[in-house]
Amino acid sequence: MKVLTSQLRHPGPSLQWTATILIPIAAFAIFLLISGANPIELYGTMLGSVFGDWYGIGEVVIKSTPFILTALAAALPAKAGMINVGGEGQLALGALVATWSAVYLLSDLPGALGLPLMALFGAMGGSIWAGIAGILKTRGNMNETITTLLMNYIAFFTIGFFCQGILKDPASFNWPFSPPVAEQLRLPTFSITSRAHIGIFIAIAVALLVWFVIYHTRLGFRIRTVGGNAEAARQAGINVKAIQLGVLIAAGAIAGLAGMIEIAGVEERLRPTTGVNYGYLGFLASWMAWNHPIRLVVTAFIIGMISVAGSSMEMNSGLPASSVQILMALVLFALLIMGRRTKA
Repeated sequence: MKVLTSQLRHPGPSLQWTATILIPIAAFAIFLLISGANPIELYGTMLGSVFGDWYGIGEVVIKSTPFILTALAAALPAKAGMINVGGEGQLALGALVATWSAVYLLSDLPGALGLPLMALFGAMGGSIWAGIAGILKTRGNMNETITTLLMNYIAFFTIGFFCQGILKDPASFNWPFSPPVAEQLRLPTFSITSRAHIGIFIAIAVALLVWFVIYHTRLGFRIRTVGGNAEAARQAGINVKAIQLGVLIAAGAIAGLAGMIEIAGVEERLRPTTGVNYGYLGFLASWMAWNHPIRLVVTAFIIGMISVAGSSMEMNSGLPASSVQILMALVLFALLIMGRRTKA
């Protein structure tokens, strides 16, 4: 009897995770009932759209790839005690610079050489954008949360300027988008029946690299020391400002790489809407995983599945696709509550 009482008061990890998954699903089912939808049928349709065929699975992979990278762009600075909300703008600038390089510099190169260079340009675009926020942080003592957030808006105005201006496709019939990138500068896909591309392997490899650096290198120890107590790190001889600037630049490079992958793997040309909300959803994935570079891969896939299922919900229930964001919020709240209980 005492054992049973103890288990009820302090449930094990498996029971906690089960509750974390089932409670948001049940709460969202109530929302669907109030909205006049049948939650059982709708959940079945949503699952079928995600796991029913290889195309659905491929769409989840496509969605999850930028989420993983923008989540890493939030998780890495978090280890140094900073909040980077700028993955959205850093992805956009990476997509801009990658597209510019593909259209004007790399179009005649073979893919084996052009794709790595395009990735380098994309990472450079994101790192420069994040570096501006890093300089404002380390030189101007400005709050990086505010600067990275505000720079997202500037980034998309910048994208719109180029899509309407010098990067506009002359054959676009006045639509605001760039010329398409060359065929050899597009990421290979897994099959002709799916749009899923090899970018997912790049994203997972970057996640493993960040995990290794953070937890198994001297640099990672310094980053975590700065994040734990910046003043103690300074007294220990660590250059705190250099660590903060370097971490933000690296985070921007990761988000910029996501922009390049979005262009080379999905969009094939730059649009004013390229990557919209990907940075914010990546930030959510990072928070859901408590900024752990490996766990966020799982949470990014969860958000990817919910995103793909949202489109199916819109077609089959009449509810807007944005309604699925309520489910995302419920999952986040459940994870935050579970994390708080675990910490306690």
